[in-house]
Parts: sequence; structure tokens; C-alpha cells
Amino acid sequence: MESKWWRRWSLLALVIIVGAEASDVTYDGRSLLIDGQRKILFSGSIHYPRSTPQMWPSLIAKAKEGGIDVIQTYVFWNVHEPQPGQYDFSGRYDLVRFVKEVQAQGLYITLRIGPFIESEWTYGGFPFWLHDVPGIVFRTDNEPFKFYMQNFTTKIVDTMKSEGLYAPQGGPIILSQIENEYQNIQKAFGPAASRYVKWAAQMAVGLQTGVPWVMCKQTDAPDPVINTCNGMRCGETFTGPNSPDKPSLWTENWTSFYQVYGGLPYIRSAEDIAFHVTLFVARNGSYVNYYMYHGGTNLGRTGSAYVITAYYDQAPLDEYGLLRQPKWGHLKDLHAAIKSCSSTLLQGVQKNLSLGQMQEGYVFEEEKGGCVAFLINNDKENNVTVQFRNRSYVLLPKSISILPDCEKVTFNTANVNAESNRRIVTPAQNFSSADMWEQFQEGVPNFDDTSFKSNSLLEHMNTTKDKSDYLWYTLRFENNLSCNAPTLNIQSAAHVAHVFANDTYVGGAHGNHDVKSFTLELPVTLNEGPNNISILGAMVGLPDSGAFLERRFAGLTSVQIQCSEEESYDLTNSTWGYQVGLVGEQLQVYNEQNSGNEVQWSQLGDINNQMLTWYKTTFEAPEVDEPIALDLGSMGKGEAWVNGESIGRYWILFHDNNGNPSQALYHVPRSFLKASGNVLVVMEEGGGNPLGVSLNTVSVKTTSHEHFPKLSFPSAT
Repeated sequence: MESKWWRRWSLLALVIIVGAEASDVTYDGRSLLIDGQRKILFSGSIHYPRSTPQMWPSLIAKAKEGGIDVIQTYVFWNVHEPQPGQYDFSGRYDLVRFVKEVQAQGLYITLRIGPFIESEWTYGGFPFWLHDVPGIVFRTDNEPFKFYMQNFTTKIVDTMKSEGLYAPQGGPIILSQIENEYQNIQKAFGPAASRYVKWAAQMAVGLQTGVPWVMCKQTDAPDPVINTCNGMRCGETFTGPNSPDKPSLWTENWTSFYQVYGGLPYIRSAEDIAFHVTLFVARNGSYVNYYMYHGGTNLGRTGSAYVITAYYDQAPLDEYGLLRQPKWGHLKDLHAAIKSCSSTLLQGVQKNLSLGQMQEGYVFEEEKGGCVAFLINNDKENNVTVQFRNRSYVLLPKSISILPDCEKVTFNTANVNAESNRRIVTPAQNFSSADMWEQFQEGVPNFDDTSFKSNSLLEHMNTTKDKSDYLWYTLRFENNLSCNAPTLNIQSAAHVAHVFANDTYVGGAHGNHDVKSFTLELPVTLNEGPNNISILGAMVGLPDSGAFLERRFAGLTSVQIQCSEEESYDLTNSTWGYQVGLVGEQLQVYNEQNSGNEVQWSQLGDINNQMLTWYKTTFEAPEVDEPIALDLGSMGKGEAWVNGESIGRYWILFHDNNGNPSQALYHVPRSFLKASGNVLVVMEEGGGNPLGVSLNTVSVKTTSHEHFPKLSFPSAT
């Protein structure tokens, strides 16, 4: 652990620079200490780029009302440094404004700088230009990577210091994180990994923020950095701090799970969350962060591979910032119960006792007489009566009772008293009239239309540089095959492929979150002599995790025309022409000021089997003060913009196991809207019907005390 004299010198230096009253943040083996006082802290993850500055005050206020003490957020490198040395902290990326809003409402901040974050965020938060740095290997003892990682980490720390936002300066930041779940990939890098972990810790501590640093899921986190737990059941799975001088902290308690296209929503009950939070506290845990407390929206193209636009919609605050009950209320009651006896929990001596075959208790007692008990029933099926201090207590199945005075039960994790609610979607406007829509047809480029050529199939991400989801592969070849019914065979490691032969759509296919590669075998009609093949490859977010992220391959891997097993024509190493992105993207047809005379919008035509079409309409903002959502359930796949702001990707055609789209409603933040004359632009890859699109308001309605179904959950890692 860092020496006391160094801490005091660092704190004094910060106070002298800023002139603010210092708040000393340290730790011992029980908890974080703020001004020498031990704290049990409840934290909630709210990610500033997944909402808007106009939403931040309400989200933070609802978290505070729910008993949250700390707001936790990642720092998103790719949005802040889109090009080396060029920084953006505007709008949704205004980190300083977000931190100051948290401070204004009297809460603390945990800043997870990373700068690798994963977070189901495209490329794990790395800016794609990092991929092109010569000799770079991400997240290991590699000098180019460490140079840029240190540059960005230092930039963020210096920005926070310059605004006086660390606790020793009177600011709200009490904790920082460096790296993120590195132990998941550590073995892949051999001995260099341990050197990297030590370097990262030393680099971070050397920035002298005056607050502790953590590494999550990193059992070898070097002193003074604290190793922390991520998962759903850290009270059961966490092996504990790697030093008796460090507290037990839980940086990610998954309130749900991220959802992918083709997947079902993950329902985690309020009772299950409460049980595992209480168990963690009973076993000396002192900091619990809910990941996510508000998930928000993957606006634009920010979601990682196959992740839907709504993020952690089942969190205590749903995608729109509405209370999800009873989850929000039950956790609020839990926080109040634990805080009512936190002094004894933090100062008392803990004892563990057996109360039965599947029952146990934890008791905290102070010399001055304070006493707190947790009575635990691990039986999932039955009520059980236990004896504790000559009294009988009935414990509900899979529950923990909290006794702040070791006598009276004030809270049981399975007894939900909070009200329940359900989401109400109310139509505000439909767009069912063809007269309301205009369209712009995206052309299919042929080989002669492309200026960039290569004698091989190029890797998708390295070619697009993440400027677009889309990459056209074009080819002109002479048909010398003898058969009349050739088959086009394409193997792809991208996410989606659409195939055109001589400007005619032949077919398409896609992978999924778990198996991203796929094969297309399509009958194709070829002309005698010259033929044009155009293949549109599409990514639905870049990968966000794993070792050697910089080496990932996406895109087409082989193209063949087959007549029979004996006769085929391999086109893989032919001369291919490439076009990055769509013409509509290049013209920014979603921005009114950029459409100009270059974009010839026309009246809506035949929408049946229409491929690669941009649709545009206008609408008035609903007068009611409720969240707004577009129902895109009649569309196929693409992206939507409101007044030039992307509300994210949609993929209605990708159904879950129940035959439904994984997401049909798409959040339109209120700050994107004008009072009148709002412009909606939708880019449809194919199969969508804009006449079925509608604008809706979203609200919640209180219902009876309904309980979430008991479902299975993923094992914690």
C-alpha cells in the first residue's frame, strides 16, 4: 500500500493548486475511507454517451432517490479522441459536465478510465486509428500501445484535475479504474502480461490523483491498486482482496445482461439481485455497483458486434430512464435497510454461524453493544424456521433477512413490498400514407465505378477504417463456364452480405453473435461474356473483447462460381474494386443542410423487395412530456436518423426463438427533436415497409405486486 507521507503530500499539492477543501480518500481492509470514515457505498453505472445531457439530471436524481451514493461510468476513448491528438468533449461526450452534474446532486463518482472498456461498445472503446499504429499489439507490454494508452489516461486525469474534480480537490471522484477484466485474456500474452499489469498500475498511481485505483477481475493487481469483482454473484464467487489491507469491492453487479440481435431479453429478478447484494455485504463487502443502473441507448454505430441498440433495458432505470419496478424500489428498500446499520457493519466484529443444513447467519457486534444479523436460507424451494438467539424466524426460500438490532427483521430479500409497473406504448403518429414519404435509391456500384482496386479480398475493418458499416466488393469477369445453372459460393467472416449479379439482387445471409462466419450458396444467372458481381458486406458493430483485437479478420474470405464438383471458377484472387460506404452516407442525406441538389428525392414507389433505399418523412413532436420511441417493426435492417442524429441500427428481420424481432422500439431522445418540422430518415437494406412505421410515447403504469419469473442466469465469471 502507498505510504502515508506520499498520500498526504499528493493531497496537499492538489489542494494548493485548486484552492478547494480536501476530502481524503483512502482505504483499509474493511472499506473505502472518506475523511477517515469507513463507508458502505451503493453505486450505479450510468454511461454519459448512452444518454443525452438533457437526460443526465433526471437519471442521476432517480439514482439518488433509489439510495445510490456513487455514479460509475467508463470513459470512452474512441469518442473523445477520434483522431490522434484531436479531442472531443462536446454534447453527449461532455464528461466534465456529466461529472459536475453528479457533484451538483451530492453524489460521488467512480471513473473507469480503462482505457479499454469492452462494455459492448464498438472496438472495446478503442479508436480504430489505434489499429494502424506500426508495430502495435493491444493490451500487453508493447511500447506503441503503452505510449498511446498513457497519453489518453493522462489526458483524462489532467482534464479532471484542471476542473478540480478529484475528491482531494473538493470534487466527487473517489475511485478510478485502470484496465478492465484483463485477467480474462492474460494467458494469451505470456510473461509480457504480468509486466503490462505492473506497468499499468504504476503508470496510473504515478498520475497522483489522490484517490485509489482499482483493477476489476485482476487477482494479481499490484499494490496499492485494489482487485475487485465483476459478475452476478460476487458474494459467492469473489476470492477476496489480494491483501488484508484492501477492501472487498464489487464493480459490476449485472442487473440484467446485454442483448444481441436474435437473442431474448435477460430477466433478472429484484429478489435475486437483492439476495446477492446482501450476501456480499454480510461477507464483508462494502461497495456494490449495479451494472447497469441505467443502460441507455447505443446511439449511432456505437454498439459492438450484434449488440442491439437498447442497452440493459432491464436495469432499474430502463432505456428511457423510467423506473423499472419492482427492481428499483426493492433495491431502494434494501439500501435503506443496510445503511440503517452501516456503522455496526463497518465497526463490528463479524461471526459466521450455522443455522441448519442450508441455512447460516452472519453477525456483526460492537463492544459498545451494536448488533446486526443476516439470516440466510439457501434452500430455493422451502420456507425454513430457524432459531437465533432464542427466537424463531421464518425464512422465505432463497432469501436473507436483515436484523439491524439482531432482533427485529426489517428487510427480507425475497419479500418485495415495492410496487410493480409495466411499460405503456401509446401511438402518437403513424406514417401510413405513401404521400408522407420520399425515397432516394442507393445505386449498386460495378467494378468500373470503383477507383480502389486490389488483387485479393481485403479485410473489411482495415478497409473501411470504421467510417461505415458497409463495404462494396465489385468484380468484372468473363463467363467461360459450360453449365447453364451456376452457383455462386461465398464465404464471409463479416456479419452480413448482400449479393448482386449484373445489378440484380441474388440473395443475402448473415451470421450471429456466437458464429459470425457464414456461407452463401446462391444460384446465379450469368451472361455470356462480361459479368459484374457486386457484394455488399456489412458489419453490425466491431468486436469489443478478446486477446489480439488488432488482428481480427472480417469480410469476405472466398468467392467461387461452381458448375459441378469438377468445374468451378475461383474468383478470390481476382482483381476486385472497392467502395467504402453508401452514396447516401457520403452525401449525408440524413442531414437536410447536406442534401442539396445532389440528392434527388422522389415520391414513394413500389416498396416490395426494394433494396438499399433511403426513406424520408417529417413529423411534429408530441406535446406530452414523455419519452419518445419509433416503432420500426415493419422495417427490415438499417439505421435511422432524426434531424441528422442517428438513433442507432435496427434489425427487425433477425428474429429470436419466439419468432419476434429482438428490438422493434427505438428511443428518440427528446433533445433530438424540434417543436415542428422534424425530419426522419431511414436507410433500409431491404424488405422493409415504411408505411408501418409509427411514432409513440412511452410511459409506465403501476400494477399489482407482480413478481419477476424465476429464470436461470448466466454463471458469474
